[in-house]
Amino acid sequence: MATGKINVSVENIFPLIKKFLYSDHEIFLRELISNATDATLKLKHLASIGEAKVEYGNPMIEVKVDKDNKRIHIIDQGIGMTEEEVKKYINEVAFSGAEEFLDKYKDAEKDAGIIGHFGLGFYSAFMVAEKVEIITKSHKEEPAVHWSCDGSPEFSIEPSDKTERGTEIILHIAEDSTEFLEDARIRELLVKYNKFMPIPIKFGTKTETLPKPEGAKEDDPAPTKEVDDIINNPNPAWTKQPTDLSEEDYKNFYRELYPMQFEEPLFHIHLNVDYPFNLTGILYFPKLTNDLSIQKDKIQLYQNQVFVTDNVEGIVPEFLTMLKGVIDSPDIPLNVSRSYLQADGAVKKISSYITRKVADKLTSLFKNNREDFEQKWNDIKVVIEYGMLSEDKFFDKADKFALYPSVDGDYYTFEELEAKIKDNQTDKDDKLVVLYASDKEAQHSYIEAAQKKGYEVLLLDSPIVPHLMQKLETSKENLSFVRVDADHVDNLIKKEDTAISKLSEEEKEKLKSEIEEVTKDKGYTIQMEAMESSASPFIITEPEFMRRMKEMQQTGGGGMFGMGNMPDMYNLIVNTNHELVSEILNTKTAKKRHRLINQSLDLARLSKGLLKGEELTNFIARSYDMIK
Repeated sequence: MATGKINVSVENIFPLIKKFLYSDHEIFLRELISNATDATLKLKHLASIGEAKVEYGNPMIEVKVDKDNKRIHIIDQGIGMTEEEVKKYINEVAFSGAEEFLDKYKDAEKDAGIIGHFGLGFYSAFMVAEKVEIITKSHKEEPAVHWSCDGSPEFSIEPSDKTERGTEIILHIAEDSTEFLEDARIRELLVKYNKFMPIPIKFGTKTETLPKPEGAKEDDPAPTKEVDDIINNPNPAWTKQPTDLSEEDYKNFYRELYPMQFEEPLFHIHLNVDYPFNLTGILYFPKLTNDLSIQKDKIQLYQNQVFVTDNVEGIVPEFLTMLKGVIDSPDIPLNVSRSYLQADGAVKKISSYITRKVADKLTSLFKNNREDFEQKWNDIKVVIEYGMLSEDKFFDKADKFALYPSVDGDYYTFEELEAKIKDNQTDKDDKLVVLYASDKEAQHSYIEAAQKKGYEVLLLDSPIVPHLMQKLETSKENLSFVRVDADHVDNLIKKEDTAISKLSEEEKEKLKSEIEEVTKDKGYTIQMEAMESSASPFIITEPEFMRRMKEMQQTGGGGMFGMGNMPDMYNLIVNTNHELVSEILNTKTAKKRHRLINQSLDLARLSKGLLKGEELTNFIARSYDMIK
């Protein structure tokens, strides 16, 4: 038996490995199975080119837990190692990699993003083991080798009687890591990290029910047999060509990725590129809600079929982190910090490729089946609107397929909308005014007033619409979005002609003072407007700019305007041509005048959905009294 000392300048590197990787020490299993997979795939390659004079066969990787002896065994049927290779790859190369890692990331705790991303490989075993053994036999005609190390720089190496090709790693689990001696814990990790590894992974056996033999009675038990329990799918859908997959295959793979997700995805996008970088994957558009906070991090990132993370920001454009699916790329550097990732040139190319592919898919869906696209619009609009806001290249493409629904359920592209409304909804300054509602029920009276004038009213109700309108107004010329309750209908689209007031300037000032007296604690800005006599006497509106800034602030981004926590702001528009307004002005007693003002104001508040609680109760009681 030979013994030796691993040549490292960092004395006793093992406690350091454990300390630095402690937060993520479950990745030891991923690393070791990854190595076993590499060894198996190398053998396949060498056998295919005639360099390995062996039959490749159907190799598998086996994981065994020996709870009584506190051991985990990881066994492969791969390329194996000779004694010289063990000395080179285990004692020198792997350790220099570990040392370099620790040297580079002495402040690892400051950036947990680096932990466990394919930096240490084999030596991650010492995060959970107090002693590690390697028993290995090369595919070459050389004796098998037994290497052993107890977590110090000392190791021993001696011949072994192993007869089968491949490598067995034996971990003697440390007292602080006995959780990994539970079958359920190991199964959980295998499913998490190795679910789609390209080599079958066996973990124990399972009972399989066989068909009943001919002539068996109905109550006879079906025969069973014990079979290997293979916990992974070595050939997941994203590794195949799109032409080899049916719609059902894509749906089945979605269920495989998200077993607890019961809704079908709306559609998928198959990614496949080999130049100037390597990337495959399948992205799914799920049904999305308006709650942006619950959507993130559903895309799983793999490197050569090994799960890495589902925190893909920086690799996938942020607006697409609401999608689901898989991205697999050997070209994404995974052992570095997120800030490095975001600055990496290859990653930026990958990000823009994914953006382009998603835009192309949406374009073809829109062109090929517009009716279906319209039906799905409400479930996908948040992603598209977010993308238009955050990615200029996506905005340019999406401008052709982004839809603007009307309150009546019609859908327009911007070009179609512009053609439909430009004659009737262009104001005196030659600006196209797009009217919209955010809540059909709450804004019903305002919508109805706009439609009576022949205006088209859109229904724009997603949480990021205020930001998107701002973007559209700055990227297109002479365009303005105005919510239907931002002003009286005659003022929404300013034309040249204005109605003449029945009240004189003096009468208007007098009435305004009276109304201000009654409403002084309610915070309204009073506007005296000459409108058609059929329009409501009192109308409450929310100024477009201030309301929009408040909404933008609530969904992020409003803070840039430096307005702090903005209050709600309302205008009270008084129609000076309405007969009730004239009656209020001419009422002899202040008590009756104030009662009429309050009743009219409460009716306007009721129409706006602002009358609630005790005030609503009092209004109803007062209204009954007036009827009596």
